[in-house]
Amino acid sequence: MENSGGIQASLSGRYATALFDLARDEKAIDAVSASLQTLKGALADSEDFRRLTTSPLVSRAEALKAVAATATALGLDPLTTKFLGVLAQNRRLGQIAQVIRAFNNLAAAHRGEITAEVTSARALTATQVKALKAKLKTQLARDVAVDLTVDPSILGGLIVKVGSRQIDGSIRSKLNSLAIAMKG
Repeated sequence: MENSGGIQASLSGRYATALFDLARDEKAIDAVSASLQTLKGALADSEDFRRLTTSPLVSRAEALKAVAATATALGLDPLTTKFLGVLAQNRRLGQIAQVIRAFNNLAAAHRGEITAEVTSARALTATQVKALKAKLKTQLARDVAVDLTVDPSILGGLIVKVGSRQIDGSIRSKLNSLAIAMKG
């Protein structure tokens, strides 16, 4: 089942839709998007923060205090800060990565863009992101928003997913293909 934004009616999709609707009503989509990108970076960079969001041993009260402190330290906008509190209160912080992805898809659709999920072995520079967006725009004939993820295990290259299509140009994939071919 999908809603009008194309986001599955999953738990994370419902949370993302609620956040998006509030952000749209308050004309804060860009501020929330920026805060969620900051939050995504914190999840990628901080083992402690990741543990906080996934550990069943952290109480609701501890989670609420920790996300409030984190939101302040990261300079998140008020709406995202309140939203994190709701997730902590409902013991749904483990859903934050999926909520961020779903929100980004809704925001891109709102702007008339399509979202490409891009995985790279190392963080891409602003110049590389700009070139990638231009290339994807040419191929897809639409403006493209990119959802960037760093995964060192792919060794190099890129994995680009747009909708149900995926282009795997990772070195790991090429090495796996070569190993299979050599087993013959």
